[in-house]
Amino acid sequence: MTPVPIINGLSVDVEDWFQVGAFEGVIERAEWGGLASRVEANCARILDLFAAAGVTATFFTLGVIAARYPGLVRRIHEAGHELASHGWDHARVFTLGAHGFAADLAKSRKTIEDAAGTAVTGYRAPSFSIDRRTPWAFPVLAEQGFVYSSSVAPIAHDHYGWREAPRFAFRPLEGSGLVELPVTTAEFGGRRLGAGGGGRFRILPYGFTRWAIRQVNARELRPAVFYFHPWEIDPGQPRVARAPLRSRLRHYTNLAGMADKVARLAGEFAWGTMAQVAAAEAPRAVPYPPPRAA
Repeated sequence: MTPVPIINGLSVDVEDWFQVGAFEGVIERAEWGGLASRVEANCARILDLFAAAGVTATFFTLGVIAARYPGLVRRIHEAGHELASHGWDHARVFTLGAHGFAADLAKSRKTIEDAAGTAVTGYRAPSFSIDRRTPWAFPVLAEQGFVYSSSVAPIAHDHYGWREAPRFAFRPLEGSGLVELPVTTAEFGGRRLGAGGGGRFRILPYGFTRWAIRQVNARELRPAVFYFHPWEIDPGQPRVARAPLRSRLRHYTNLAGMADKVARLAGEFAWGTMAQVAAAEAPRAVPYPPPRAA
């Protein structure tokens, strides 16, 4: 009897090419309104790609995108995908404080829900910015009734990371049903490697991500959590010459091949929404930090 494949979480972080962490030091938010947006066309291409592959996904959407393009948000919902929050304008959580974070969550969630006419129960922090600096973030999410978060990268990285966090689903609050679904990592030679998509998927050979997902599915018997951005399939986007060289290399490398790689991945593994993954993983999510011994 053929075993039932594990359903992995497929997700898109919906932000425009100028709203990314790589350019936050050189493109001010006040400039956004004067820049040519490409997010609608890129998301339309992704929706077609997903339809061709027969997969559903979660679109973690910025509130500013939902406010400017409510028709796009409705189209995502009507295509059968999950809508979730990516915050209002890509401010990293640790820059907001608890009160600012609560306001950011409420504003973005209401805007997405009003645009699509559907409830939002999931959240992903911009740049995976829930970490050891934000002990107040999970209580705020729980207070606002979020069911799950996918905001932790359990690796060491110069851009983000919470190395000590669990690799798989955990419950960050005692007595709460909130589940955190960290982005996927793999293990090799005693090292933990980021393998959940984004720049690594775009820059590294396809075989690395295939190996990592197979390791997580077959050895760990857990779902993978994969993400990418609409701008990553757009080689025609404007170039930001004043950005640091490292940021430009990370942002622009291999854009032309990304759509084909995503299509290949979508066809090779079983995929669903992050809400589906959260529901499946909730019964075995471990408490973290672990309870103190009496």
